[in-house]
Amino acid sequence: MPEPVPPPVQGRPNELARFTARMHALTSTAAVPGISVAVSRADRLLYARGFGLADRDAGRPATTRTGYLWFSMTKIATATAALRLADEGRLDLAAPVTSFVRGYPSAGDSRVTVGDLLNHTAGVANPVPVRWVRPVDRPEPDPEEFLQRRLARHRRPRFPVGGPARYSNLGYLILGEVIHRAAGQPFREYVRDSVLRPAGMTRTDFGYQDEVDRAVGYVRAPRGAGPALRALLPAGIVSGRSGPFLSFEPFLVNGAAYGGLVGDVIDASRLAALHLADGVAQGNRILRAETARGMRDIRTPGKPFDLGQGWFRKPEHRTCSPSFVEHYGSGGGFFNAMRLYPELDLGIVLMANTTRPYDVHTAFETLRRVPWDDLDPTDGMNLREP
Repeated sequence: MPEPVPPPVQGRPNELARFTARMHALTSTAAVPGISVAVSRADRLLYARGFGLADRDAGRPATTRTGYLWFSMTKIATATAALRLADEGRLDLAAPVTSFVRGYPSAGDSRVTVGDLLNHTAGVANPVPVRWVRPVDRPEPDPEEFLQRRLARHRRPRFPVGGPARYSNLGYLILGEVIHRAAGQPFREYVRDSVLRPAGMTRTDFGYQDEVDRAVGYVRAPRGAGPALRALLPAGIVSGRSGPFLSFEPFLVNGAAYGGLVGDVIDASRLAALHLADGVAQGNRILRAETARGMRDIRTPGKPFDLGQGWFRKPEHRTCSPSFVEHYGSGGGFFNAMRLYPELDLGIVLMANTTRPYDVHTAFETLRRVPWDDLDPTDGMNLREP
């Protein structure tokens, strides 16, 4: 069943209606099969809705409870976990990475610190992670062995240590091992126990939960592209054709710390709300207030993003007003984005089952102009409740 249409916003020009029309156009023209949206304050969900289809062949709609692969949007949860360890005195951000991870950087070179990994100034290479995935029914490779195989080819920093920032999936893969060693428990367990569950994110994990209404991932591709894509990806991932798209069988990401979460847009909005609330969620203090605010301090220029501790912003958006921070998450069949407007106490999440990028900036800017305070407060969900 389609989800109920939220009541119109009265008063000023109805930006929500414009956004809705844009989403309908996006999904009805086969540019994007399906997309789920959530808008929140620090303590309340303002708006959530799905558009288009989670599964084109089955005609199953995208909803607010559709599960998407997060890919790199996971890095906000990873950075939050690392900084919680730092707040607890269990992880020194100035400590050399060699204290936690064997084999990186090269022997005797202790310049690269944990903090460098957080803000992507460690100079780590960023190999394309196109084969860092597996069918959902295959066992996960041992995380340390998986990392060591990557490091065998990228053992030395590729860029100057200390800046400018150079975005790296491998850097966050290394950070996951640091978190594992500092926490004294597997990375996934620590993130689940210290971030996800305290924030009320019960429908998000590093695998598909049984009750999750899974989105099928799609890539728009010309006819005849199937064999090439099957050769590029591990066996068992590329499925069949659905109109202008090739579809993917259910798969998971190897390397949980850089991009392994799976979940819905409501849970993602809870993570956004945690950061809008300066580290508090569900009545739980997950980060110190100054730590959460410090994550949003975009002080390191770089390519293709200027970086804070996890959060980033494109260089062309440095002068945007009101200011914002964000993170994307894209990979085979999915393209997601999360943005915070701290001055407005506004967080927005978009999750879509398409490899093709769409105009997230215009979508975010349209939603932030909606006069949310004119909505009936009873229309929102209290994000302090499970």
